[in-house]
Amino acid sequence: MPVHLNVPNASDLHPVGGVRLGVAMAGIRKAQRKDLVVVALDEGTSAAGVFTSNRFCAAPVQVCREHLAQAAPIRALLINTGNANAGTGADGMARARRSCEALAARMGVLPSQILPFSTGVIMETLPVDRLEAGLPAALADLDAAHWLRAAEGIMTTDTLPKAASRSLRIGGKDVAVTGISKGAGMIRPNMATMLGFVATDAAVAPAVLQALVHVAADQSFNRITIDGDTSTNDSFVLLATHRAGHARIESLDSLEGLALRAAVCEVSRELAQAIVRDGEGATKFITVQIDGGRDEGECRQVAYAIAHSPLVKTAFFASDPNLGRILAAVGYAGITDLDQGLIDLFLDDVHVAREGGRHPDYREEDGQRVMKQSEITVRVDLHRGAASTTVWTCDLSHDYVSINADYRS
Repeated sequence: MPVHLNVPNASDLHPVGGVRLGVAMAGIRKAQRKDLVVVALDEGTSAAGVFTSNRFCAAPVQVCREHLAQAAPIRALLINTGNANAGTGADGMARARRSCEALAARMGVLPSQILPFSTGVIMETLPVDRLEAGLPAALADLDAAHWLRAAEGIMTTDTLPKAASRSLRIGGKDVAVTGISKGAGMIRPNMATMLGFVATDAAVAPAVLQALVHVAADQSFNRITIDGDTSTNDSFVLLATHRAGHARIESLDSLEGLALRAAVCEVSRELAQAIVRDGEGATKFITVQIDGGRDEGECRQVAYAIAHSPLVKTAFFASDPNLGRILAAVGYAGITDLDQGLIDLFLDDVHVAREGGRHPDYREEDGQRVMKQSEITVRVDLHRGAASTTVWTCDLSHDYVSINADYRS
């Protein structure tokens, strides 16, 4: 069961002017399952993206990067589930391009104006004929209100659709920010096995949009980890349709830029945290906060060492306050001049370790009380400086093994 995560209410997801979404059942891997999504964009829409750091990246990721680098404005996103089209060589590239050509022909645009995305099983041939056959139904389904349907259409091992939305005022005009994401396993920072799509009708300069997608990713999708595996297909795209009618935002540091930045980052964080809450087999949502670092980089090293540790994660699943595992992770995080005699460790309100050793007032029953909660904060103070960072993770359960062992069956 997801940790404090519910199905979004479709009426809470604000339509974004210039964006319509359509969903179809194309039978790409399984029959009678939403597995094909088209996001149609009005002419003039700007797009910016960040993608997986995995060097063995999927064919659609490579095609997306190529198309974003070209001058033609993006007119549609084409998303399929059930097949990652990764590890498929030159044939996979050809199939990704063919899918773009098929949608472009039906929309009367250039293939380079389509961004393809795939998620699912790696090293299997994309059944592009089924994808093509599903396009008429997806196009017929296009509607500005279909954000929740689209969130359902991009799910793989997710148990619930993930969507979030905010509204704000810029220059006296109403502005919407709405997004969807998918992901539950193979999740690690520097993009995870996830897809994230956020759109706004704000008017934003292209350079500002590109900067904003990186800021939003760094504050959201690049701060989550479930199992430490970095996928071949991760993609996060930010779209701006410029339909809200206010003066174009030329700087993220302006009042208007800061307001839009806050809304986009809030939506992105909600989507990223929903992925962790729906982590494969997850029973607990864990915030790892590192304070007192010399810089944010070393804080992240420590945070990820804790969040990636199977021993730490299984202890949380068992509600076992075997907290020496956390201290061990701090120690092997890679800070060569770390002074263990300065380290403080907290579980929520419980002070577990002080100056590198067990706090004299710490009682195991207090640690166990916190460990039994479904939401837990681990806080470590390094006492080396003023930097800090936060990442989000989950526990590691028996179900994680079962889900991934049975994934292709």
